[in-house]
Amino acid sequence: MKITGVTIIRNAVKNDYPVVEAINSILPMVDEMIVSIDRGEDDTEQLINSIASDKLRIVFSRWDMSLSKGGKVYAVETDKVIALVSADTDWIFYIQADEIVHEKYHTTIIEAAKKYLSNEKVEGLLFKYLHFYATYDYVGDSRKWYNYEVRMIKNVKQISSYKDAQGFRKGNKKLDVVLIDAEIYHYGWVKSPKQMRQKQKDTDRYYLGEAFIENTSPAAAPELYDFEKNYDSLRKFTGTHPLVIQPRIERKNWQIELDLSQKKFSLKEKLLFWFEKKTGKRLFDFKNYRLIKP
Repeated sequence: MKITGVTIIRNAVKNDYPVVEAINSILPMVDEMIVSIDRGEDDTEQLINSIASDKLRIVFSRWDMSLSKGGKVYAVETDKVIALVSADTDWIFYIQADEIVHEKYHTTIIEAAKKYLSNEKVEGLLFKYLHFYATYDYVGDSRKWYNYEVRMIKNVKQISSYKDAQGFRKGNKKLDVVLIDAEIYHYGWVKSPKQMRQKQKDTDRYYLGEAFIENTSPAAAPELYDFEKNYDSLRKFTGTHPLVIQPRIERKNWQIELDLSQKKFSLKEKLLFWFEKKTGKRLFDFKNYRLIKP
């Protein structure tokens, strides 16, 4: 069985993406790791080259910012790097630049890949998600955070990235997937207030287009992201973080204390939140996949 990892990255240094940690978190599970770099506005190439692994294969791309509205450029670039995966690969492990796999799940993931390798009904593996917010101590637990997504797909050429590369489709069809007992740790919202605002301004270009940026006065935007204002519900994280992220945690130089008793919901949101906590089921949730029992 051969597994190839893929990721795309631009402005990793400027926006302080934990992309090195993301790559290192899946390296033990993959036979090859293809990293597509847009040199962008910083030294992302040097950062990726700091990874000492003979599994690493670096390629270069130029992101077409005319495709930025709605995040389409992410899907286009993801499809480009997937197209480079060799035909003898069985599984493609797609990891985003702010996602990390805890080492405790490596065996579970490999066993699931082996189990469903020859099962033609299974097109992908579905992962649970933990979304960290503001610091490494808080996790979003409301409906605003997606709780599952596909991150491993069979190497089938008809499968392509969907919309802003959040998930995948086979033509217009949702993938048939199985849920595995493994989580993706998402650290995209863990930054200092200043760094978070910088990242948000930069990534707005990938969803709103260059015209929006050009017509928006930087002076009108606050310099610090207001973490207190922009969450509806959080819980304290009581588990352990992946080993690859520990040095980053030790370097954290900001402190944020958030009130976990605050639940900023409408009545409808409150009822749906209560139902999910009681039953474990999320009503009326969009699923970009079809969960099957093979």
